[in-house]
Amino acid sequence: MRTRFLAIAAAGALLLATMGAFAPAARAADCDRDCLTKLADQYVAAMVKHDPAGLPLAPGYKYTENTAAIQIGDGLWVGASEVPTTFKIYAADPTSKQVGLYCVMKEFDKPIILALRLKVEDGKITEIEHVVVRDIRPAGMPNLVTPRAGLVQTIPPAQRVSRDEMYRAADSYFDSIEQSNGDLAPYADDCVRHENGMQTTTNTAPRPTPLDSATGGPGSNPAFAKLGALGCHDSMNTRILSYITKIRPRRLIIIDEERGLVFGFPMFVHRGNVRQIKVVGVPGIDTVPMNFGPIDLQAAEIFAIRNGKIHEIEAMGYLLPYNAKTGWE
Repeated sequence: MRTRFLAIAAAGALLLATMGAFAPAARAADCDRDCLTKLADQYVAAMVKHDPAGLPLAPGYKYTENTAAIQIGDGLWVGASEVPTTFKIYAADPTSKQVGLYCVMKEFDKPIILALRLKVEDGKITEIEHVVVRDIRPAGMPNLVTPRAGLVQTIPPAQRVSRDEMYRAADSYFDSIEQSNGDLAPYADDCVRHENGMQTTTNTAPRPTPLDSATGGPGSNPAFAKLGALGCHDSMNTRILSYITKIRPRRLIIIDEERGLVFGFPMFVHRGNVRQIKVVGVPGIDTVPMNFGPIDLQAAEIFAIRNGKIHEIEAMGYLLPYNAKTGWE
């Protein structure tokens, strides 16, 4: 009996030792925020070297660029020529096992904006998503040198809110656009929006905006300076974005609680039926002509949320045919 007891005890000890040996490996498979951001850097460095060797790619990984499904080695991998230097915004989300990187790097020695998403499971990259803007307007470049502080700083715990509240705040921004109603989203008084580098709200001087090709630019009518000076809340109430039919899908999929960031890849849908925007509340501007037909825009957007309010919005986007798919349906 004693011999049998000793044998069972020895077997139990061996089992516990074996489990202990495997425990570090299991923990190592979990990618924390530091691991996720380093993996994003490793991925971009591999692109610039045009060599994926060493990347922990999972079998059957999926990779899209501007919604098209392609293979590693194609797309930005062909011409990537310089890693991001000064403009880098990370959103790390160990809960969803994803990391986002919004940066300015170079392709064929020309600046581009890249919005990158990686999903990492069991230490392997299973999903890769690029949205790339290759035609940055010169007017946007000054705002693409250094990220705004609110997009890169760890926020105090007292200013953080729950993941659900962060999601609702970011999602309500799209409701605000669809209904031209600034009251639908929790905009902070100091909220500022950038689109492809161009500041589209809260300007202290007339500046170009993404609508210039349709409106003739801020210099064509002094009243446009008043429009561009409005904050996020008040500018929404002017209906200046009413040419956007809807934002679907919204794909708010990375939530960085430590930095208060929500990173999404929404699709902006434009039926082309709005030929004139009827502007509200801006003396000197009654209507703005719209000169484009049905198109979609695959965007990447980052919302910086503190105390439940939206303070910074950083956005970029790539035009696509109407009724385009994201590649991730």
